[in-house]
Amino acid sequence: MKVELKETEQLVDLERNGYRIIQDRERFCFGMDAVLLSGFAKVKKGERVLDLGTGTGIIPILLEAKTEGGYFAGLEIQPESADMARRSVALNHLSQKIEIVEGDIKEASEIFGGAAFHVITTNPPYMTENHGLKNPKDAKAVARHEVLCTLDDVLRESAKVLMPQGRFYMIHRPRRLVEILTLMRQYQIEPKRIQMVHPFADKEANMVLIEGRKGGGAMMKVMEPLIVYRETGVYTDKIDELYRF
Repeated sequence: MKVELKETEQLVDLERNGYRIIQDRERFCFGMDAVLLSGFAKVKKGERVLDLGTGTGIIPILLEAKTEGGYFAGLEIQPESADMARRSVALNHLSQKIEIVEGDIKEASEIFGGAAFHVITTNPPYMTENHGLKNPKDAKAVARHEVLCTLDDVLRESAKVLMPQGRFYMIHRPRRLVEILTLMRQYQIEPKRIQMVHPFADKEANMVLIEGRKGGGAMMKVMEPLIVYRETGVYTDKIDELYRF
């Protein structure tokens, strides 16, 4: 399928199923955190999946490629990003399986209804500090800072749209882990798995992957740390496997 690209847009080959995604060099492009989250999330055959704050749709597209999920939705508040996501879905002939919805995370339960999904994924803004932002509506600012939604919004709405025993998957920063786990329990999404991600074996973790279960029992597994680089510019075998799907 031929796709019209805007002046600052480019096509990125995802090296799986021939899929490609539209990215804008002047906006927020997907990074390793999206790849890590798509590898950490578990989606069973026929399940319904919602990605909150989907950006250009990278996580639904990767999960469709990696799993046998039945339906994937991506919720995105920024019109330009939602448009790119829809065009990427159409480009890859995935419109029957992936739906991109333009809307606010704070209204997810109104948009989709309660108990509508087996799985929630989210790669939300990491930063609470909004000082110094020249333009709070800038795409990169919205992606990185809690300008349009907070952790509380994400957990509250996830709890509403998840089915009983539904699974919640998030990637975030370790420094906010206590806050995340507290909010998860507040909204009855019980933490079940945690995996710290370290750039190098001798460096402290800079990302954390978290799985929760709505209404799950109180037992959590701390997984073996995931190391990204063996040496500068050289991925470890586990990261190589993730990129090879």
